[in-house]
Parts: sequence; structure tokens; C-alpha cells
Amino acid sequence: MDGLDVRASSRSAITLGALAVVFVAAAAWGWSRVTEPFPEKAEAAPCTDTLIPAGDDLAPPQVMVTVLNGGGANGLASKTMDELVEFGFAKGSLGNAPDTDGPVAAQVWSDDPDDPATMLLASYLGDDVDVVDQPSGYPGVTIVVGKRFQGVVQGHPTVTARADAYVCTPPLSSKPDDAT
Repeated sequence: MDGLDVRASSRSAITLGALAVVFVAAAAWGWSRVTEPFPEKAEAAPCTDTLIPAGDDLAPPQVMVTVLNGGGANGLASKTMDELVEFGFAKGSLGNAPDTDGPVAAQVWSDDPDDPATMLLASYLGDDVDVVDQPSGYPGVTIVVGKRFQGVVQGHPTVTARADAYVCTPPLSSKPDDAT
């Protein structure tokens, strides 16, 4: 028999069988990728801990502020936040403070009273401001304003860090020049 080679026919059948197995495996893998659920959206951090080396200046655009109303008039926290944003501070959260120890003018809650962000923010809150050694759990530096708060005043344009400090800076801002 001319032209009929059994070996060639069986090689062709084995090759076609192998290609069919590869095709089915690739189709199954592709289908599993297409039908896989999308990954959950990762929530972006409201701010980034940025190292401010000793001797460097810290300016308002590098500081994220959270303002809590500690018993003042309705809207006091929002009004205070608006005024601080006008001076260049980055907007953090707004809310009501948990119970405070009596009437307050303004408090800056910080676990490090010598933190340059704490000192800078305190300079914008007038003379009747207390720095309280209390972490807040909110992003940035937290202030509490109360019934006796007189409003935001012109503070220091910058504060020089006395020691290396980490400051919760808004995204895309790590130096005063970046805020322009």
C-alpha cells in the first residue's frame, strides 16, 4: 500500500490528542480567570507618616488636621476646619468629641507634646489652648474646640523640628514647596 503509513497516522493522532488536551487545559484556565471576582478595592490611607528631620521646617500644608466639637455651638468644628484650611492645613476628619473634662477653649490631642505638627497647629488656636497627652485615633493632629474657643488666629508660618519626628502628612506633600 502506497501512501498509507501506520506510524505516521498514529503520530498525527497522538499530536492532535496532545494539542486537544493543551487546548482544553488553556480554555479551563482562561475561564477560571474570566469568572474570578475582582479584588477588593484597597482604601487609601488618609495621610502618610513622613519623617521630618531635626532642623527642618514644617509648614501648614504638611499637616493634616482633625477637628472635633467639644461642646461648642453646632457647626463650630466645621467653621474651625474651614479657617484652618484657609491657612493651608490639610483637611482631615470632623466630628464630635467624646466627653471632655468641662468647658474647653481648644485642646490639641497628641501623644508627643513636642511634635512639630502639634506646636504648629497650637499656634493657630490662640492663647487659651491646652496640649493634652492623649492619642486620638483620628488621622493627623486632632484638636477639640469648645464653648470658650474664640476662633483661629494667624499662627507661625513654619515650625522647626527640634528632633526627628514623624508627621501624618497629606498624600503627595512632604515639603513646604510641594504645597504651592
